[in-house]
Amino acid sequence: MLIAQRLQYTNRSEYLLYMWQVEDILRAHHCSIDELRENYLSRFEVSELQRVAMDEWYGHLCTMMREEGVIEQGHLQINKNVIEGLAEVHELLVDNAKYPYYRQMYYKVLPYIVELRAKQSTEHKTSGIGVPQELELCFELLYGVMLLRLQKKEVSSETLAAAKDVSTFLGQLSDYWNVNREGKLESND
Repeated sequence: MLIAQRLQYTNRSEYLLYMWQVEDILRAHHCSIDELRENYLSRFEVSELQRVAMDEWYGHLCTMMREEGVIEQGHLQINKNVIEGLAEVHELLVDNAKYPYYRQMYYKVLPYIVELRAKQSTEHKTSGIGVPQELELCFELLYGVMLLRLQKKEVSSETLAAAKDVSTFLGQLSDYWNVNREGKLESND
């Protein structure tokens, strides 16, 4: 919760990856606040006020996951909204001549997106894909690499190179999301 609060408006991409991790933590504890409290939250050394706030925050997320039917898989609507917000800024940037560096970064990661899309289409029989889905594929790559590292599994050099480029791209997008939130993103006049 404390990390989420810090990242929510400072690094939107890291915030989303963190929230996906929180979703998995909640799933591992069967979206039960009692189980979560006993086996996870009890590890944190925080003040009583922070403990109450954490309990409330995680409890609320557990309820949301049950209500939205994402106990076993999928993402909370609040996390889908983060991708949608990033996608809106992405669309503003990629078509804006004032941000050639961003466009260059996007075209650098586009082959990875195409490869991930092809793999996803084969595995899940999906058809068309839009910008939010493209960004979600980028996040899935980074999240997958993070999980492999946590499990101490080998990650190929090609995947690490792709993850590095995608991470840079999403970091830049997060920075521009903040600029846009502050109303300082230049329009394409």
